[in-house]
Amino acid sequence: MNDDVRNIVLGVVAAGISAALGWLARTYLWKRKLRRKQAFFGLPDNSESLLVVNREAGGPELTVTRHDVFALLELSALIKDCGAHAQVVAHDAAQQGFGERTEFCVGGPASNRRMAAHMASLLPGIRVNTEPEPGPDRGAFQIGSERYRMDGGKTEYVILARLTAGQGERARPVFLFCGQRAITNQAATRYLARHHERLSRKHGQNSFVLLLKVVNSQAYGPDVVELVADVTRPAQAPAPVPAARTSHRAGS
Repeated sequence: MNDDVRNIVLGVVAAGISAALGWLARTYLWKRKLRRKQAFFGLPDNSESLLVVNREAGGPELTVTRHDVFALLELSALIKDCGAHAQVVAHDAAQQGFGERTEFCVGGPASNRRMAAHMASLLPGIRVNTEPEPGPDRGAFQIGSERYRMDGGKTEYVILARLTAGQGERARPVFLFCGQRAITNQAATRYLARHHERLSRKHGQNSFVLLLKVVNSQAYGPDVVELVADVTRPAQAPAPVPAARTSHRAGS
C-alpha cells in the first residue's frame, strides 16, 4: 500500500469515527433533553395523562370553545413529544386523586368544577370572581391584597401553575391553566410550550404558580404574554382576611 492509498484510507476511517462520535453525542444530548422534559411534565415513556376540559352547560356531549381546543392541541403536542398518551375528560367526570397521572386542567372555576376543586385545595390564596353579572370585578383575580381585573380584549390575566400537592418527586404533577377568558387559557398553554425548558431549569420538579398577562388579545390573539409575577407563596398561603386591596386595571 503506497502513501496515497494509506492516507485515503486513514481519512475515511477518521471521517467515520468523527461521524459516529458526533451521532453519539447528539443522541446523548437529545435523550438527556427528553428525560428532563419528561421529568418536568411527569410523563415518562408510555405513561398516561389527563386533559380535563369544560363540558358545555346543560349538554351531554363534550364540547369546548375554539380557543380551548387550540389549548388542547398545544398540550397534546407536548405529551406526544414525551412519548406519553392523553385522555380527554370532562371536568365533571374526572374522579382521580393527586399524583396518579399527570393532569392538565384547562378553564376557569366558573365553568370547570375540577379547576374549582384544585383552586380551593391547592391554591387557597387565590380568589376568582365567578359572578355572572357584568361589572368591573367580573372574572377578577384576588391574590393576597392585589386584585387583577380584566379589560376584555386588551388586558387579561391567567394563572399557570405546576403543582404536586406535596407528595414528593415521584408524584405526577397537576398543571392548571386558569384564565379570565378562553383565549387566555390558550395563551398560557402556548407560554408553557415555549418556555418549559427555562421553567424546568428554574423550578426543577417543584411546584410554582405564575401570573401571566395577555396583552391586546383582540389584535394579537394569544401570542403576546407577559410574566407579571411568581405568586407561588401568596397563592399557596391560607386565604387572607379581607383588607384594603389594590386594583390593577388595563394599562397598569
